[in-house]
Amino acid sequence: MIARYTRKEMGRLWEPENRFSKWLEVEIAACEAWSELGKIPRKSLEIIKKNAGFDVSRIDEIEEVVKHDVIAFLTSVAEKVGPESRYVHKGLTSSDIVDTALSLLMKEASDIIIRDLKNLMSVLMSQAFAYKDTVCIGRSHGVHAEPMTFGMKFALWYEEARRNLSRMERAKKTISIGKFSGAVGTFSNIPVEIEEKVCKKLGLKPEPVATQVVQRDRHAEYLSTLAIVAASVEKIVVELRHLQRTEVLEAEEPFAKGQKGSSAMPHKRNPVGAENLSGLARVVRANAMAALEDVALWHERDISHSSVERVIIPDSTILVDYMLNRLTGILADLQVYPERMKENMGRSYGLHNSQNVLIRLTEKGMTREDAYSLVQKNAMMSWKTRKEFKTLLLKDKVIRKYLTVKELEDVFDLKHYLRNIDYIYKRVFGK
Repeated sequence: MIARYTRKEMGRLWEPENRFSKWLEVEIAACEAWSELGKIPRKSLEIIKKNAGFDVSRIDEIEEVVKHDVIAFLTSVAEKVGPESRYVHKGLTSSDIVDTALSLLMKEASDIIIRDLKNLMSVLMSQAFAYKDTVCIGRSHGVHAEPMTFGMKFALWYEEARRNLSRMERAKKTISIGKFSGAVGTFSNIPVEIEEKVCKKLGLKPEPVATQVVQRDRHAEYLSTLAIVAASVEKIVVELRHLQRTEVLEAEEPFAKGQKGSSAMPHKRNPVGAENLSGLARVVRANAMAALEDVALWHERDISHSSVERVIIPDSTILVDYMLNRLTGILADLQVYPERMKENMGRSYGLHNSQNVLIRLTEKGMTREDAYSLVQKNAMMSWKTRKEFKTLLLKDKVIRKYLTVKELEDVFDLKHYLRNIDYIYKRVFGK
């Protein structure tokens, strides 16, 4: 199912061919830096850059023997380069290459996800204004509360997506780190200038202090950010799943021509896209937990994090890319039913006005405790008898001592609940 919807761009990013290409890019950048310091002859550098390459199947073949992926990679490169390969990987340890290349990949993945978030925000803004004045009932605990507009839901999600955009931009900056300080981070066999030069070439910043690896709190922050993005996606689709319930049916995710909802029941139109995204959010959250477990390593380095990251980083970026794109599609083509919203609002007999009645009674001099009890008594009667709340209030002699018919009519005016929608929209979207 995921392969059908995942955009190829993110998937290709994590293919072995691209991963090894990034390793080679880092190795060549290091060679260029060494050459600038006069430690690699210019002619040798030209040969390296001209001939450098690798063969994925050959790397796999070598790794079967040596049991070390970087050595297998370097051997494959050496077979392409020839004698000048003695300069490749000069003074470096495996993590200098692997961690720096991983940063480049994560940085590129960030750009894709940032673009996805901007696309989602565009749809959210469009829908927020399309349904700005579409009145619906607000709910708390799943129970009718007070009126709002359907567009406010989209405005809320837009604002959260904007926060996620800021988080993702920060996470990109946090992970845009290179490391070329050798075996335990002491620059014992490599000049400090190499790290500065290579990082500048690659568009990264040097890790201020490292062990053998770039520190994994950076990766944990990145994966945690992805988990928050996924949680926001789930927040939206859980709402859509509730709205699509038969008893509510105020909105439905798109149902394509020829689509079928059930092998047994032809009438079914299920929120399968939303449910799919709810499930995938759990995977991304679990991966974030695994990233947090990777922060603590033995001494200056072990490789307990490595096997984990080979799974959680590609998977999480691919999943979040997929989730954002699928959600954007669902929201862009969402089926919205304003008439059903009006119908549903009437199901609670006007009880959404209870707070307004309470406040008006206190303004007329009644204590809050007495007013609450009086309003609640009528509200419970409305539920029990299925009679309109306003009708019961008009017949209540105590309430009529405090509120005239005109004043009660004003209490039930829907405009009262919507008068600050423009103000909220201005705060979210500006002018």
